[in-house]
Amino acid sequence: MIDKYSPLPIYYQIEEAIKGRIEKGELQEGEMIPSEREYAETYGISRMTVRQAITNLVNDGYLTRRKGKGTFVANKKIEQKLVGLTSFTEDMKARGLSPSIKLLDFKLSEAHGKTATGLGIQAGAAVYEIQRVRLADQIPMALETTFLSADLVKGLNEKIVQGSLYQYVEEELGLSIDYATQELEASVAREAESEILGIAKGSPVLFIRRYTCLTDGRPLELVQSIYRGDRYKFIIDMQRG
Repeated sequence: MIDKYSPLPIYYQIEEAIKGRIEKGELQEGEMIPSEREYAETYGISRMTVRQAITNLVNDGYLTRRKGKGTFVANKKIEQKLVGLTSFTEDMKARGLSPSIKLLDFKLSEAHGKTATGLGIQAGAAVYEIQRVRLADQIPMALETTFLSADLVKGLNEKIVQGSLYQYVEEELGLSIDYATQELEASVAREAESEILGIAKGSPVLFIRRYTCLTDGRPLELVQSIYRGDRYKFIIDMQRG
């Protein structure tokens, strides 16, 4: 029910009503919600008020608009706590999702600039450059570009990089991974990225750069990832002191 005499704005009451139905499971992922006209007639309010509520829910990730079709309940975002160092494959399996990889490019190239510095190697040294799309239950989640020193990580081939690199490094090469430093930035999808990830150009994305090191201090990898902002979110637990 909408209380027109409440100090709470009507659009906010509508937002809470729709969110409540989503959280209770009355509105399921992918289900189309009533139109603005239907909401306006049901509550006896203006369509502009309804539109403001729905727009806010779209911006907050609860709903998604599909041009020419309507407004639908958005898919829940995958949550990842930034505690511990795990691979994408390990993360998805822990959530009961089926991880997979689409290999876009695998080649030897020369390290320069931040790549050489991040891997602790000389400019011009050989590196493996791997570009992959990370999927969960066949849905593209991230576009990932990985650089590894060819002198350190030997024997890579296309079959190996279509699986878990961490598993290969630890189990096959006997190297021990210790820690990583990760940088996160808000960004928007460019045209090429939007096509690969199946999102509109200009959609919000998370740009992540990760430097991973072995227990002996040697840099293992430099990874640059672009995560879909509508399907993925990171959670950080913080403690005072």
